[in-house]
Amino acid sequence: MKQPELGKVILEMRRAKGLTQEELVERCNISVRTLQRIEAGEVTPRSFTVRTIFAALDADLNGLADRQKKGLFDRLKRFLLIEVEPEMPARYLELQLATAWISGLIYFVLGFLEGAAEYFRIAEDRMIFSIPFYVSLKTSALIAYFFFQRGFVLIGHLYGNYLLKIVSFILIFGMTLVAGYDIASCFYPAVERGFILGAEALTFGGIGILYGVALIRLRKSFGEVPFFAGLFEILAACFFLTLVLAFIGHIALIPAELLEIVILFRAAEMV
Repeated sequence: MKQPELGKVILEMRRAKGLTQEELVERCNISVRTLQRIEAGEVTPRSFTVRTIFAALDADLNGLADRQKKGLFDRLKRFLLIEVEPEMPARYLELQLATAWISGLIYFVLGFLEGAAEYFRIAEDRMIFSIPFYVSLKTSALIAYFFFQRGFVLIGHLYGNYLLKIVSFILIFGMTLVAGYDIASCFYPAVERGFILGAEALTFGGIGILYGVALIRLRKSFGEVPFFAGLFEILAACFFLTLVLAFIGHIALIPAELLEIVILFRAAEMV
């Protein structure tokens, strides 16, 4: 553990034991000034000194490492919204949903650039953008998509729509794989692109139907908007499943995404 976190932990443990700084230094044979600087996070003590202090406090270094890992895991779960704590303030939830609908708008705009780039890669086997720009475009779109779908993870939790929550996670994972493949194919010989595109269409077609159903289930809370968003998602998914009409599916996703942005905007207001 690094400073200043180490100093804070030592300070908390010392106070929990009811010890003053003077009483602790008597047990571990260091100066009060050294302990003060360690607790303040001003210096990083040697490992021997850390072990001595922990021994004096009857603390377990291994337990501290486990606690640190658990803390990192908890922060990751909060960031991904895997768990939403009941005491989270409404302002925090509103901020997450606002971030989601703004990210949705960004993803929607970037989607047109992505679509043009992919069309020429498939139809004419050429890049219309430089590779650095293409990689930046794909990365930016993926980040925007992550925060966009993260908003539906939150909505799924708040409204007890766990199908929406699970499918949103699956979509994030699937989109990450697709973006990773597209970027890697710029630098390495790729698997037959037609095969990959077919697999993508079938996968997102199946997931899209579930996503559409999950959106429709929000109808009671958000009115007709999620109903039509869900219908467009299901329609797009059906076109994807035909493979030959997959391009029409991308067109059907345009109104679906716009309606989904509206859902996120309304959810932010309702919180």
